[in-house]
Amino acid sequence: MTDGEARGSGEVPAGLTATEAGMWQAFRNGSVYDLSSGDLAVDDPHGGHPWGPERTVRARVVCWLLLDGPPALAGRVSSLKLAGVMISGVLDLAGGTVVPYVEMRDCRFERDVLLPEARFTTVRLVDCSVPRLEAARLQTEGDLHLPRCRFLGGIRLTDARIGTDLLLNQAVVHRDRSGRSISADGLTVGQDLQAELLESHGELSLRSATVGVSVSLRGARLANPSARFALNAPQLTVERSLYLTPAGVGTQARSGMTPARGTRIQRFECRGGVRLDDGRFGDAVDFERARFTLTDDQELSLRRVQTPELRFLGERPARGRVALSGARVVNLMDRAESWPGPGRLHMGGFTYENLVPRGPFPLAERLEWVAAASAEYTPEPYERLAAVLRASGEEEDSREVLLAKQRRRREGLPLAAKLWGYAQDWTVAYGYRPGRAAVWMAVLWAAGSLAFARAYHPPVRSGEHPAWNPALFVLDLLLPVIDLGQVGFWQLRGGWQWLAASFVLLGWILATTVAAGATRTLRRG
Repeated sequence: MTDGEARGSGEVPAGLTATEAGMWQAFRNGSVYDLSSGDLAVDDPHGGHPWGPERTVRARVVCWLLLDGPPALAGRVSSLKLAGVMISGVLDLAGGTVVPYVEMRDCRFERDVLLPEARFTTVRLVDCSVPRLEAARLQTEGDLHLPRCRFLGGIRLTDARIGTDLLLNQAVVHRDRSGRSISADGLTVGQDLQAELLESHGELSLRSATVGVSVSLRGARLANPSARFALNAPQLTVERSLYLTPAGVGTQARSGMTPARGTRIQRFECRGGVRLDDGRFGDAVDFERARFTLTDDQELSLRRVQTPELRFLGERPARGRVALSGARVVNLMDRAESWPGPGRLHMGGFTYENLVPRGPFPLAERLEWVAAASAEYTPEPYERLAAVLRASGEEEDSREVLLAKQRRRREGLPLAAKLWGYAQDWTVAYGYRPGRAAVWMAVLWAAGSLAFARAYHPPVRSGEHPAWNPALFVLDLLLPVIDLGQVGFWQLRGGWQWLAASFVLLGWILATTVAAGATRTLRRG
């Protein structure tokens, strides 16, 4: 009987080993073909114990079953379910269409798994040892599950299309020859991309990827310290949320749920730069307790990101930069201790509508946050903060921010303008504290009235002058526009003349600064 006749009748073809014949029959029955020994140390697919011929099947026989396998037994659905099996040779299904369900647990692959441009329903490799997974332009109707697998030479999923979920939970992925651990540029995932507790040694690349629900990197550890990025995901589109948050370690922890009491927590850690530039996130970007270890040349880049909520709640990076230039956020949830210091924060064009601080974040520290955003004076961060505070009813804090803006602006002015700025600050705080003008006016009026009560003041024309009133005289000096009919009728000489000129000058300064403050108030209104 030929191989074709054997396949058609369902009989085991000639030339198969006893182990492969058992797999053939299990495929027809849709049952699990388990070659585990029962010894955990021996059965560990990542361990050093050798697996002999009794646990080995050839990769080409596996491909034979999947691409052109025998019919199922009556009342059964054919599927390939392997456990504790060694697959020798290259598993090459490139360009093939695989209809049967595929699930392999605790298996070892001797060489690479090649799935480029292949089509599957659902593929599950669980806790398997794989030298490398090459799956560019792979298409699945259902899931692609790779939890707890170890890939010594990386994963390639460039332009792959996953119908529902992509699971990489607890996977360990090492870099390929180009330095990437997971290359998934242009990836499309219909529902969730879960990579919780993932260990990535190299660049995780998700450039221009699209995910239909959420991306979870809870508890993941990404390491690529000697290169530019550990997570490189510009133009990433996620319909809901991106989670770079802690995860519970243990079987009792469920994905996306608050870990039970007593569960050990593992935070998200990244040793290397992160790029999320131009990303679109439908619900939130969450950095709760995230830890970023950066070099001076690396950065956490969120340039032009758009999301309703940014939860910037991680640890403050000791080195490197945080860039939010051009980002657009509705709610900014943050902690004072999460932001880097001066020179390491860039927020040019960063817009947000509401501030939701987690924990104490006094205005003085918020002003330091704004000042840290630029080495030189830039009005935009101050004006954005003032507008948000004013919209939330914090009018006094809003004025304090605008006052801080003027003081920061003054630092870069020429000497004459700087002196004029100090005068405005001391008198009426650039118009943001107009009550000071009344206080200064009252003080000057009282002091001047006492002083000019002792002044020698002969009239300019005898018989053509009002009665001498030092209080009215000083008030006439201080008010630059209103004429109270006092100044022009008296002659002052020597020091009194200089004192009168000083009061005129002080009156003009007060009037000018009040007018400038009123103009700013009207513009804000």
